[in-house]
Amino acid sequence: MFGKRIFAFLAIVVIMFGVIAWTSPSLVKNVRLGLDLKGGFEVLYEAVPLEGGEAVTPESLKETARSLEERADALGIAEPEITTEGTNRIRVKIAGVTTEEEVKEVLAKPINLTFRDPDGKIRLDGSDFVPDGAGIGYDELNQPFVTIKLKDAKKFEDLTRELIGKTLAIYLDEDPLSAPMVNSAIPGGSATITGNYTTDEAKDLRDKINLGALPLQLNEKYTQSVGAKLGQESLQDTVTAGIIGTAIILVFLVILFRIPGVVAGITVITYTWLLVAVFNLMNATLTLPGIAAFVLGIGMAVDANIIMYERIKEEIRSGKSLLSSLKAGSKNSFRTIMDANITNIIASAVLYYIGNGAIRGFALTMIFSILVSMLTNIFLSRFLIMLLIRSNMFTKPSYYGVKEAEIREL
Repeated sequence: MFGKRIFAFLAIVVIMFGVIAWTSPSLVKNVRLGLDLKGGFEVLYEAVPLEGGEAVTPESLKETARSLEERADALGIAEPEITTEGTNRIRVKIAGVTTEEEVKEVLAKPINLTFRDPDGKIRLDGSDFVPDGAGIGYDELNQPFVTIKLKDAKKFEDLTRELIGKTLAIYLDEDPLSAPMVNSAIPGGSATITGNYTTDEAKDLRDKINLGALPLQLNEKYTQSVGAKLGQESLQDTVTAGIIGTAIILVFLVILFRIPGVVAGITVITYTWLLVAVFNLMNATLTLPGIAAFVLGIGMAVDANIIMYERIKEEIRSGKSLLSSLKAGSKNSFRTIMDANITNIIASAVLYYIGNGAIRGFALTMIFSILVSMLTNIFLSRFLIMLLIRSNMFTKPSYYGVKEAEIREL
């Protein structure tokens, strides 16, 4: 029975390390790097209405950000990071781009909605539409259609009378959105755009029309460029420092706690691998602040082990058996560790809520590192030590960092 437990311990460790060795190269290769590690540029834009436009709204700001993403995709830029900030700002982060000025020129171009006749002539533009006037309606068959409102009803009526039986194509920038047929003259300044739209397609067309009806101009407020070489050097230096620091900590744990220190090394390595896997599954972007949170998470994982192992050592010194010491020490330390982790999660959540950019990346990495640490450095660590104790092969207190002279009689 005891041999089975040590065999189970060895099998678990070998399988875990085998999986880690097998998957780590691909995991590391697939990690999405931020511009401070890969090189690229960051721009902060302030959105303002064009002349005659209405005030910037949260909806128009979000739609502008989405339009910037579409423009970046059209340029062949992989995975741009575009976020809104406050009431009128958009932050753009693009990694791995060398033609910075060309990309910035395309991104900052004002969004332009136009309605064009069959000859391609522009007959209406964004200034002709009521801001946020586009909406969604449903016919008797529950088929969605888009409704629009115009400022000059007479102008629109004359135009639709002229184009009866022809199309009036809708463009956002130079991209065609729809080409509805004009069936009759439309009075009253309101019209419907019908087609075989799904609800999502109709909503998308409505949002784009509303965006074009409220033209926005992007003024550059801040820009930062990071060279690819500098980014790679930062990555290498940070990773090297993290590896050296972690190695020193693990050696310290083995010297201080002996067998539990070895288990801590196993769980910390597993924790590091699992956190990288979580990053890949989330398609998260790793930045320098994220690596800092990553390394800090390793320190917190080690701290959880130290708290539990010190409690176990105290129970051994009190004269209890190893198994009883493990159970009591784990139970007594669990609340302390959980209190600390929950407090850190709350603090990180607040940082994520009120922060932006790099601060959010740091906070998100901290939250996930704490959750992964709870899995590996509390439950997995306790399970592995339990197997070793029950194997009856490591029964001396000195194996757990306790001298015989320190043990008190019950």
